[in-house]
Order: sequence, then structure tokens, then C-alpha cells
Amino acid sequence: MRYIVQRVAASQWRSVRDLRLESLRDPAAPLAFLTTYDDEAARPDAFWRERARGAASGGAVAQYVIVDDAGAWVGTATGLFEAPGSTDFAGRAVDRPQVHVVGVWLHPDHRGRGLIQRAIDAVAAWGQEQGAQRARLYVHADNARARAAYVKAGFVPTGTTAELAAGTEVELAREAPSSTLAGG
Repeated sequence: MRYIVQRVAASQWRSVRDLRLESLRDPAAPLAFLTTYDDEAARPDAFWRERARGAASGGAVAQYVIVDDAGAWVGTATGLFEAPGSTDFAGRAVDRPQVHVVGVWLHPDHRGRGLIQRAIDAVAAWGQEQGAQRARLYVHADNARARAAYVKAGFVPTGTTAELAAGTEVELAREAPSSTLAGG
């Protein structure tokens, strides 16, 4: 089977919604996401339209999806650009341009093929276009499967953690290639 990784379009808001809801049905969802199926399912269509519009263009947010041969969306990863001088979700100061990778999910039938790495690479490349010097993400301390996928994608623990309602989240990061940092 062949797959493509593409950025969402604003007109695809229903597919954005459906994929998000499907990801929240995954048994690992309580460890992987900071929301629930019920909370997201209750959101109005206007929320999903705006979410897709924001993720489709511009330099603040980008959502990439993995599409199979049949045109089905089977996975996703989103990037949030964090500028120096801003604060992150945990209230920590951001000291350099970076992309925060969030919302990573792949349907279980498609796992083990390197697809998450491809989606994360697309997010990281978008971040580099915005000037990001690194990509980072957080993974629940008990989510060994996700952590292994992120390590395989080149992320390493930074030693930073965040305590959230679901437990300890561990930060992993990957530096941008030096040619990007040097401007070419």
C-alpha cells in the first residue's frame, strides 16, 4: 500500500473532525491526548471549520494527515509554532523558535511502517520553514509505544517534564539540521 502525507485543506473540516474523533477512541487516548471523545464530539461545526482553516495555511499551526491508497485518512500530526518570548502550554518561557508536535496518531492497522515518522518529518519541515530551530513534543511517561516511535523519528529526552492531570509528560526534542540553521 502506498501512502501520502499532506497538509489539510480548510474545506476538509469534516475529515479533520472525524479523524480526531477516531483517534480519541484509541485505547491509548487517555495517555496520548489532553481531551476526551465526549468533549470533542460535543464541539459545534464552527469549531471544526476554524480548526481546519487555521491548520491549513499560515505559520502558526499546520496539520498533516497520512492518506492511504483508497483516500482514507489513517493518521495525523500537527505542529504549533512557538516563538521566542512566548510561553508554552505549561507556562514556561520559549527561548528559541521551535515547533511543538501535537495530536500525533496512526490507525492501528497502519502502524509499524514508518508512517508516523513521515508525518512528523512533514511537521518539522513546516516548522523549519517558519524558522524553527528544533521540534519538540511531550509523551506520557507510561506510553512506551509512542515514545519508541518518537525515538525512532530522531527525538531524544531533554530532561524536562510536565505534570498534567493524566500524569507525567516527558519532553523529547530533535534539533533542526544545521544547514537549515545556517540558512541553506
